Amino acid sequence: MSDALSETFGALADPTRRAILARLSRGEATVGQLAEPFAMSLPAISRHLKVLERAGLISRGREAQWRPCRLDPEGLKPVDDWLQTYRRFWTTSFDRLDDYLQELQEPKSDETQ
Repeated sequence: MSDALSETFGALADPTRRAILARLSRGEATVGQLAEPFAMSLPAISRHLKVLERAGLISRGREAQWRPCRLDPEGLKPVDDWLQTYRRFWTTSFDRLDDYLQELQEPKSDETQ
């Protein structure tokens, strides 16, 4: 059994699934609508949707015979939490680099006298 973060990254690793998420960020859509830009069968799109649903990135409703899909932004929260650690690391590193570059640009006083 994989952890939720690994499952989410696994779902995001596929370009088709990322494109589906991008489409759903504009609003809900049916499986047929999601399949339109891809040269693949509806069952193949449905398999992608199952992966996204298992990862908690989308939800599927039921309206009569339609099964509209919608983005579930809460599914990305674990990824954002995980990235926050690295965001802090890079911010701190860039701040230190900026401080160092500022020191290099400051004129040296009393060294030439």
